[in-house]
Amino acid sequence: MTDRARALEAIQFHYDVGNPFYALWLDPRMVYSCAMWNPGIAADDLAGAQLAKLDYHLDQVRAREARALLDVGCGWGALLLRAVELGGKLERAVGLTLSEEQRDHVAQAAAHPQIACKLENWLDHRPEQPYDGIVSIGAFEHFATAQDTQELRLEKYRAFFRFCRESMVRGGRLSLQTIAYLNMDRRDASQFMMAEIFPHSDLPYLSEVTTACEGILEVSAVRNDRLDYARTCNLWLRRLKQQRAAAERVAGREVVEKFEKYLALSSVGFHQGKLCLLRLTAQKT
Repeated sequence: MTDRARALEAIQFHYDVGNPFYALWLDPRMVYSCAMWNPGIAADDLAGAQLAKLDYHLDQVRAREARALLDVGCGWGALLLRAVELGGKLERAVGLTLSEEQRDHVAQAAAHPQIACKLENWLDHRPEQPYDGIVSIGAFEHFATAQDTQELRLEKYRAFFRFCRESMVRGGRLSLQTIAYLNMDRRDASQFMMAEIFPHSDLPYLSEVTTACEGILEVSAVRNDRLDYARTCNLWLRRLKQQRAAAERVAGREVVEKFEKYLALSSVGFHQGKLCLLRLTAQKT
């Protein structure tokens, strides 16, 4: 199976469970990645924390000054729409996804002349003109598999960073968010997560990310916000349980039970420091 086929199968397996299912327990913007609890945001304010996360990544790529932005793994289009809301000089906000459900949602809920959502792998994307900034939230975990050798894994990561460099103007910035292993061995990863939740995927270590960046992009900032992800998973789990009956109607009991287990395990992993949440900024010099 090729990398493109693996990625397509993995993304559709997880994200095409159905938009109605995710809408029951995500925030109103349908953001399915770690939120950011800045000072002043209430502990249960998921919508506020997700908006803070979107604004953080857009600030990192200087979105208000950008004419063209790319979101690799754009989900349901929340970052694209927020970029348009901020105004500034933006002319094009392009999102890439491998999920038909997400692409269709963006076409309807985030329909805007400045927004384009493509059902396309970044490996195949050829920009019409260079981007001023690239954001990628939660896609990096799908670029390698647990079966890859260390050499192959690093080459896949380097390929992504080279793509970003070649697709950006000089001085352009990448804002990357990814789950990563922290104080655990990759060989001890949960088989349930790898088989039942995110097949054909694997997490990086911070050292692998920075090593792959060397000589391609200049890393200017790195954050580890693992407790933000523990809190996010807890809130998602609580909201899913509150909507359990409706969730079972749209996705079935087996799917709901699987997601409850995955969210609970993820929260524990972030609390214990087995996993971390990296937010990394890099620039084309």
